[in-house]
Amino acid sequence: MAAPEFKIPRPHLGEPYLLTPGPLTTSYAVKQAMLRDWGSWDDDFRGMTRELRARLLDLLGAGKEAFDCVPIQGSGTFSVEAMLGSFIPRNGKVLVLANGAYGKRTAQTLEYLGRAHVVLDKGDYLPPRGAEVAKILADDPAITHVVAIHCETSSGILNPVEEISEVTYAAGRKLLIDSMSAFGAIELKVADIRYEALVSSANKCIEGVPGFGFIIARITELEAAKGNSHSLSLDVHAQWAHMNKTEQWRFTPPTHVVAAFLVALRAHEAEGGVAGRGARYTRNRDVMVAGMRDLGFEALLKDRWLSPIIVTFFCPSDDNFAFDRFYELMKDKGFIIYPGKLTVVDSFRVGCIGQMDEHVMRQVVAAAKEALAEMGVANAAPPARALEERAILAA
Repeated sequence: MAAPEFKIPRPHLGEPYLLTPGPLTTSYAVKQAMLRDWGSWDDDFRGMTRELRARLLDLLGAGKEAFDCVPIQGSGTFSVEAMLGSFIPRNGKVLVLANGAYGKRTAQTLEYLGRAHVVLDKGDYLPPRGAEVAKILADDPAITHVVAIHCETSSGILNPVEEISEVTYAAGRKLLIDSMSAFGAIELKVADIRYEALVSSANKCIEGVPGFGFIIARITELEAAKGNSHSLSLDVHAQWAHMNKTEQWRFTPPTHVVAAFLVALRAHEAEGGVAGRGARYTRNRDVMVAGMRDLGFEALLKDRWLSPIIVTFFCPSDDNFAFDRFYELMKDKGFIIYPGKLTVVDSFRVGCIGQMDEHVMRQVVAAAKEALAEMGVANAAPPARALEERAILAA
């Protein structure tokens, strides 16, 4: 079957493509939506909030009636903290599944919140597996909740949340999912994967702009969260109760961002929802990874664990390669890439999400080829140490 054809216009203002896990390249229609002012108490804006919440719930599929959506002002991390502080009781204990920066940030947040927790730290990129989670839960009956990162963008790994969910509920515990960089492109249907709440943000796979995040949680969990929160502004129960009573945000909402997000949500639906958006991102990844491998680059992860969100590549061992120079050359050619976060070997990351299609990804590969030539890099192969590290994954 022929590959799908997309006709996504280039950035209207000529800015570089953002090959990052968000903020990302948005459509001109999304940008245009921010040109109008809205009254935060006005009936029209209340209707916008109502539509936003309903459309996000629709992405859950069958069983959505048991959930509700609560937007929270601020960056995604604000909403993660709100979820943790509101749904984990003060006498609860959390198992944090960490394999990168965002799992570690969850643990750091729990430190601030004074919530008891233990961490399963798999290093920079190994996935937490169901069997080891089950063992920890069996050995520590005090654990009440498990927190998993859906897509850990430090490495680009897509964590196995389905098997994590199965063992969590088999042990009688509850699962919270940080789906910041995955929700909207990777299915989290409640009929297939059980969880109590998930968190994501406007400027990720829905392709909106930064300004708020959102928690989608079981109504029973929202009801039980009263009095848990450490914070006035990050109290999910209070925000939920107020929105359901008045259809208003408790404090000044990011009105322009909400307007832009509704445009992005409608475009998401028109593209085919989660399946359609995920298919484009997957094609972006496959075309880009194949092209980069042709240039000699090696991806950190085996194909099994590659997410369609962002891909980590090892830096070449060639003495002429310097990431800072490579970054500037790529930017000059219209593409902003992302530094790596691995601690053992040097790496960089290339995002697959945003207003881009496979034709753009071919241009990314062509730009990388030109940049290597300008740097005098004859071979993009990584050092032996990098391949040794990758072999750990195969084991």
